[in-house]
Amino acid sequence: MAKRRLQARQLKPLPLGQILPRGWLQQQLQIQAAGLGGHLDEVWPDLGPDNRWLGGDREGWERGPYFADGLIPLAALLQDSALQAKAEVWVEAFLAYQNPDGWIGPANEQDGGGRDPWPVFVVLKALRQWYQWQEDDRVLSCMLSFCEYLRAHLGRHPLQSWAKYRWADLVVTLHWLYEETEADLILELCDELQAQGYNWTEHFMDFRLRKEQSVQMDSHVVNNAMGIKSGGVWYRQSGNTRDWESMKASLNSLDRFHGQANGMFSGDEHLAGKNPSRGTELCAVVEMMYSLEELLSVSGEPLFAERLEQIAYNALPAAFSPDMWSHQYDQQANQVICNVAERPWSNGPDANIFGLEPHFGCCTANFHQGWPKFAAHLWMERPGQGFALTSYAPSRLQTTWQGKKVAIETRTDYPFRDTVSFQVSMDEPMELTLQFPIPRWASQAALIHGDGSFYKGEPGEYLTVRRQWNPGDEWTLTLPQDIRLERRYRGGIAVKRGPLVYALKLEEQWQYLGGQMPAADWEVYPLAPWNYGLSLDGAGQLTHASVAEKPVGALPFSPQNAPLEIRVQGCLVPPWHLWDNSAAPVPASPLAGQQPRQELVLIPYGCTNLRVTEFPGVQQKTDGGVSSSAQFGEEKASPEINHSSVQ
Repeated sequence: MAKRRLQARQLKPLPLGQILPRGWLQQQLQIQAAGLGGHLDEVWPDLGPDNRWLGGDREGWERGPYFADGLIPLAALLQDSALQAKAEVWVEAFLAYQNPDGWIGPANEQDGGGRDPWPVFVVLKALRQWYQWQEDDRVLSCMLSFCEYLRAHLGRHPLQSWAKYRWADLVVTLHWLYEETEADLILELCDELQAQGYNWTEHFMDFRLRKEQSVQMDSHVVNNAMGIKSGGVWYRQSGNTRDWESMKASLNSLDRFHGQANGMFSGDEHLAGKNPSRGTELCAVVEMMYSLEELLSVSGEPLFAERLEQIAYNALPAAFSPDMWSHQYDQQANQVICNVAERPWSNGPDANIFGLEPHFGCCTANFHQGWPKFAAHLWMERPGQGFALTSYAPSRLQTTWQGKKVAIETRTDYPFRDTVSFQVSMDEPMELTLQFPIPRWASQAALIHGDGSFYKGEPGEYLTVRRQWNPGDEWTLTLPQDIRLERRYRGGIAVKRGPLVYALKLEEQWQYLGGQMPAADWEVYPLAPWNYGLSLDGAGQLTHASVAEKPVGALPFSPQNAPLEIRVQGCLVPPWHLWDNSAAPVPASPLAGQQPRQELVLIPYGCTNLRVTEFPGVQQKTDGGVSSSAQFGEEKASPEINHSSVQ
């Protein structure tokens, strides 16, 4: 009988450790390591020595696995021996906790003292990274034994609760395991997992959750962020066109009914519509990034790379204090106050404060995967051709191609600047294809060699360079970033430039609530009015817009040190006020301006703690000059994925 084969990935992720961060990205990972990312087990008892995975009697469900899933790549990317030692503690605990029957982990109180497989899905995600980094063969035998356990027990104990909705997070790891071992039982197990799991393909192809949702598993924001990759994951095994098409449909469905300007969708704790004052859970942000990394790998489509960048450079950093010693459970696009107060959310009154464990501890344990996995996926292999860049950030790729060593140094301050330089190193000239994704907003992208060679990039496509590369080749890619306006909820306006969303810079006061410094809890209050609208002329353009570049400092994502500013004109909108302890819905635009114009300073969304991101538009009787760089357009859905082009 012929061996079953998975559909090939269009882009193949590289083993952990072959891509290393540089520049501001390395600095950001160091900030994470110096903050909660490297010290959480020291300041949070749930992950201390009393954690049940480590032999204690505290929480023994998902928090330890979540922590390890981010700690392992953080240690590898920073080449940090102290972090590696911490990660190894968890790896050894996972391996030691395997029973003779193959089960991994303690009995779980969330399952009435039974065996809930969901946390083990995360354990296997973490162990996969450990194996790629350390080549620890114990990982493969551990995984195979767990597969045998599940295969024997799923008939009597089918997937329930979280595991039923998050089955793809196990299948994606099992597909990797199959490619490593070709063990027959793996794909048979995947068949059973998919059959028992929630049907995310139909969920997104026939999307019915079109308004604020009540508490149910299919509307849970993190389940949707995880589920968005299910069609792509399962397509590799099914080959079904409908699974393929659901990859694009998932983005379109969530954008259309729940999308936010920062690239995410609302969910506080459940899908909540497009009002920018609704929250988005941090777990959803990092899980959405992981899903996009997987969808990009399966499809090879640059639209997933573009969305990944948007979330990484906006929604991810905005959920933390600049030093990453505190985080929010829920962030808001229009976030004008962070305090303990009731809001019309299913989450508690502390969900939008900054702290160690606001509302619930899942995000405290899980946020660590965001930056490290983003950095680890900056390049992927294009099988049989070469390599594709997936996101623009400073890094160094060190790998082999056809048995020969090759390295590519990426030097840039992108997304805060619009040029990216590449230096290729190898022992001798080499035939190689390199691909660079051109975002849809980059209409004048160009790749230029020092010898005058020139390639023009088309928006929304890869710029593909097939040539003989010589040792020391240097290239510069320019991605001109023009200001553009996007119409959003109730006619509100979001200001974008390049991959960054811009928000009103607000003076703020942090108020200590409690906890042990530096991992304390904080409310944040505005010290000046926030209820401004943007001044527009009769054509709906900004009456003024100027961009100022500033140094990329030690804390790249902080309001005090924002590397970019856009100065615009606006005026107060007195009827816009607080409602249910958040900014009221954006007044329907356009408004007639009654207040004098003022200069407003906008900074990157990811640099803000308090902000207004979606503004009402205000038209005054007398308008100044229009910025020639400002472009106005409707919010657009993701384009179709060209299925035939990657077969």
